[in-house]
Amino acid sequence: PKGALLSHGNVVASSLQCHLWGSSITTLTPIEKRNLLAIIPFFHIYGNIVVMNWAMLNIATQVILPKFEIDEVLGTIKRVEQFTFFPAVPTMITAIVNHPKAGEMNMDQRFRFFNSGGAPMPAELIARVKDLGINYGEGWGMSETSSLGISNPLWACRTGAIGVPIMENDVRLVDIETGTQDVKPGDPGEILIKGPSVMQGYWNNPEETKNQLKDGWLSTGDIGQTDEDGYIYIVDRKKDMIIAGGFNIYPREVDEVLYQHPKIAEAVTVGVPDAYRGETVKAFVVLRPGVEATDKEITEF
Repeated sequence: PKGALLSHGNVVASSLQCHLWGSSITTLTPIEKRNLLAIIPFFHIYGNIVVMNWAMLNIATQVILPKFEIDEVLGTIKRVEQFTFFPAVPTMITAIVNHPKAGEMNMDQRFRFFNSGGAPMPAELIARVKDLGINYGEGWGMSETSSLGISNPLWACRTGAIGVPIMENDVRLVDIETGTQDVKPGDPGEILIKGPSVMQGYWNNPEETKNQLKDGWLSTGDIGQTDEDGYIYIVDRKKDMIIAGGFNIYPREVDEVLYQHPKIAEAVTVGVPDAYRGETVKAFVVLRPGVEATDKEITEF
């Protein structure tokens, strides 16, 4: 791990960006009914900004759970009339929406808004959230950007997109080889970001700071592409990309296919050494409860 040095100004800027981004949730909700489900730990930059600071700036009550235990979470959801905002990660959302009790709990009445961050949200999971009638959004950020960077507009979310740059942030997508030329819309490129929430540098690591920060632009290592309206989609991590027999393979694309299999609950794809191809693709899957599957049927799928 590398320590990202954040100034007080970085944290204040990011907190205000988050507050303004989510202002339409709170302006429509009286103060006494503003509730936030707080499970992301506050020592995590996502929990610090999007949970704790967002709640304080918006005068919201935080219902804090020390860790994610599904039965306790469902009991809390049932007990509180409605949560205005639930910042979560995909694993939490998966556990909640796929639980047998989810269908009988009127989830669309329990939550005003789900926010997902920390990892990509699979398309199948997004479809499940929509089926339950829950408003959701997905965003992107790093410790190096004080949690925030790019996010979907609250009421104009696009499935699979991380959104558009948050106010005051500038974003470029540049070619993966040289990192200097902007790519065309639709072509994959590394995300560079510049703005008031971008870190000062890495703690006691001037060499890495010099590599990642150039003229205020942070090289994120994430590969994205834009659609015709400027919405950004994460393709994968630059370091996660698998090069097999000269082909660039993005693990997330394989993950998305695996998530469509009716027996698979979770999946992750990685590159492993291969004597012939240099690297090849290996997938790890978690099956849904009560089902069995062979490696052959999953590979054929």
